[in-house]
Amino acid sequence: MAPFGRIAEDIAAARDHDPAARGPAEVFFVYSGLHAVWWHRLSHRLWRGGLRFLPRAISQAVRFFTGIEIHPGATLGRRIFIDHGMGVVIGETAVVGDDVLIYHGVTLGGTGHDSGKRHPTVGDRVVIGAGAKLLGNIEIGHDSAIGANAVVVRSADAWTTLTGIPAEARPRRGAPFAERPDQADFYVI
Repeated sequence: MAPFGRIAEDIAAARDHDPAARGPAEVFFVYSGLHAVWWHRLSHRLWRGGLRFLPRAISQAVRFFTGIEIHPGATLGRRIFIDHGMGVVIGETAVVGDDVLIYHGVTLGGTGHDSGKRHPTVGDRVVIGAGAKLLGNIEIGHDSAIGANAVVVRSADAWTTLTGIPAEARPRRGAPFAERPDQADFYVI
């Protein structure tokens, strides 16, 4: 997809997730979560091209201006929306699926000095509540919801709700989104 098509898609996703969004111009100019994702796309492309210093410098500048730190090595899907953003940290080997909603203060981090894959993999259509911490090489299944301030250190199946410290998993209420596409309350935890 062309860059401008991606930007339009991101703006539409932000407007879908945020009832306070007044219009596409406001979202384009003042939503720091989108700015961080857009700059990440550039730094990630440079990172994959073998550069190291410039992508890291870009990610640190973006952190300074937005309060959101996304390592250029992290892999982000489409239509990710980081709402309010401040304090979000996404580590180098993290993988985030499509249509993920991330609130402020979220960390997708590692648990030590291991090499290789050491950050979480988050499936499609996952909601990650404010202050949640996902730590280590774990996998969160599609359509899951992670409650505010949960500390997730174990993998979870699709359509799971995770809450607590350490987070306990339980099935989400209702039927999976794919079985009820006409429902507007998909993001209910």
